[in-house]
Amino acid sequence: QVQLVESGGGLVQPGGSLRLSCAASGNIVRINAMGWYRQAPGKERELVASTTAGRTDYIDSVKGRFTISRDNAKNTLTLQMNSLKPEDTAVYYCNAEVTYRWYFSSYTGAYWGQGTPVTVSS
Repeated sequence: QVQLVESGGGLVQPGGSLRLSCAASGNIVRINAMGWYRQAPGKERELVASTTAGRTDYIDSVKGRFTISRDNAKNTLTLQMNSLKPEDTAVYYCNAEVTYRWYFSSYTGAYWGQGTPVTVSS
């Protein structure tokens, strides 16, 4: 019923920038919250940044370097990543809590994108 598709990952040198995008599609009534997670090799998935009702939150390690933004009209989410460090290397996932319509009812569920890899290396 709902799909999230990410784009924008890749290889970048330390100090460089990347911009990740996530597009949500389907019978969407409302997107309640969106966020970016990442999972580095051998580590658990962690929430990097989130946006809900106009409020944005970041983990300490990316504050001042990453910016999350959302376009409610287009159902898209972006993550601008600047001053990238090798420790930012991970697969980045878009997550959204979405209220969608299915036949004559509405449902709310959490959805994940397929992930986009980010590698920061010289």
